[in-house]
Amino acid sequence: MRLIIATKNKNKFKEIKDILKGLNLKISYLSRMVPHLEIEEDGKTFFENAFKKAFKVSQIFPQDLVVGEDSGLEVESLNNRPGIFSKRFAGKNVSDLENNLKLLRLLKNKKNRNAQFVSVLALVKNGKLIKKFTGKLKGKIHEKIEGRCGFGYDPVFFLPKYKKTVAQLSLEEKNKISHRAQAFSKLKKFLSQYLSKSSVD
Repeated sequence: MRLIIATKNKNKFKEIKDILKGLNLKISYLSRMVPHLEIEEDGKTFFENAFKKAFKVSQIFPQDLVVGEDSGLEVESLNNRPGIFSKRFAGKNVSDLENNLKLLRLLKNKKNRNAQFVSVLALVKNGKLIKKFTGKLKGKIHEKIEGRCGFGYDPVFFLPKYKKTVAQLSLEEKNKISHRAQAFSKLKKFLSQYLSKSSVD
C-alpha cells in the first residue's frame, strides 16, 4: 500500500514529502504515476476540490491511500478572495508573479490587509472518504514582493511574528508553521495510528 498525493505540483510535493518523512509508507505523486491525468478543479469549496482529486485517483489505484489537497489565500478585505481561485486569480495559466501583482494592485488603498492561507485535505481509499484535515496560517499581505523561497503567494504573505514573508523563511521553518504543514501533520499523526491498526487487523 502506498500513499499517493493527488498533485502534479513538484513544489507542493517536495514540501509534503518533507512534512511526512518518518512515516512508514511509500509516498508518490501524479507526475510519476499518471502524468497525463487532468482533474478539473470545479468545486465550490477547498474540500470539494480536494475530495474530487483524491476520488479520481483512488478509482485508478483502489488499493492505495490517496490524499487530495486544495489550498489558497483568503484576504479579509476582498471578501475572502481569491480563495479557491488562488492559482488562477489573474487568469488561466498565469505565473505566481502575475497573481501577486494583481493582489497588490487590489489592496493598494486598503488599510485592512489581514489574510490567511488555508489547506484542506481529503484522505480517500477506493473512492471512500476516510478523513478530512484542515490547516490555517494567519498573516497580512505585505506591501511589496520579498523573498526567493517558496511559491504562490509566499512572497507577499507577511508574518508579523517573524517580521518576514513566508518566502523569506527556510523550507524547514515554513514546514513548522504553514497551513499545509498543519494539515499534513494532522494527516501524519492519523496515518501512524491507521497503519498500526491495519497491521493488527
